[in-house]
Amino acid sequence: QVQLVESGGGSVQAGGSLRLSCAASGYTRSNYCMAWFRQGPGQEREGVAALYVGGRMTYYADSVKGRFNISQDNAENMMYLQMSSLKPEDTAMYYCAARVKSNCEGWFLLYPSFFGAWGQGTQVTVSS
Repeated sequence: QVQLVESGGGSVQAGGSLRLSCAASGYTRSNYCMAWFRQGPGQEREGVAALYVGGRMTYYADSVKGRFNISQDNAENMMYLQMSSLKPEDTAMYYCAARVKSNCEGWFLLYPSFFGAWGQGTQVTVSS
């Protein structure tokens, strides 16, 4: 089973940037899908971005396209989310998630239940 730990959240003004990190451990193979989800107060969990570990394809929610960038460092078992041009509506708890022994498709972001491993979350707050 894969274990995930997020870091890098914080408070920033609108228009600013933050970089989230997700450290993965416990699963050494490369055939899995990793993603970032977020959940604001009183809202459902929303898929933000995903990638296939060891692959090149990345997927984004329409709400973050052109502003967020998901990337990986396989040597370090790390995944990142570079967030730019942040808006108050980006305020949420951000979670790292993994679906092992799987490919990765953009529509996976619609179904948090597809992902069996989750981190504890890191808070991002964007003020206007």
